[in-house]
Amino acid sequence: MLENMEAEVEVRSVLIYILFIGLLTACQGNHPKEQASSSYAIPAENIVVRPDENGWPASFDFGSRATKAQIERLDISITPDGKGLPDGMGYAKDGALLFQKKCASCHGETGREGPFDVLVADSASRAATIGNYWPYATTIFDYIRRTMPYNEPGSLTNEEVYQVTAFLLYANGVINRDDEINRQTLPAVEMPAKKHFVADDRRGGPEVR
Repeated sequence: MLENMEAEVEVRSVLIYILFIGLLTACQGNHPKEQASSSYAIPAENIVVRPDENGWPASFDFGSRATKAQIERLDISITPDGKGLPDGMGYAKDGALLFQKKCASCHGETGREGPFDVLVADSASRAATIGNYWPYATTIFDYIRRTMPYNEPGSLTNEEVYQVTAFLLYANGVINRDDEINRQTLPAVEMPAKKHFVADDRRGGPEVR
């Protein structure tokens, strides 16, 4: 029996050694110096090195730098004043149809029913909605384009996002049914909840106090 145990230990040692060699080979194969020759590699003259203000190294020598195309695909933020809004336009009537198709299963047919977040203000409910708890109309567009529909975020065209935004603004009584929403008109929409927010005028110090 002792011989069997020794043989078993020997077999385990061999397997562990093989596993170790395999991992070592895999790590060497993914070494960033080898990735430097990939299509994502950036010429050294184009690399901007930030000043070492905190004692950090200029590079940790792993990963790869994002390409301009990769950054542009993610750089879609819309600021409260509307900077970054794309071309396109939408009306509430078109947005209502799209809302039924893409959004009603989560937010209800009118945006009031749920089962998930309620989007339309209702005097009988204390739920925070777009109509009573959203300071800037422009960021509705940003949120929808970035995160909706829940099961397929980012799949809506800019035109469709304008349409759904228009429908939600109309459903909350913020705009009229026939108002056109586009990159010029959306920043001009005054949200009812804006008066409940104050500008953060802090300067210096930590971001969170």
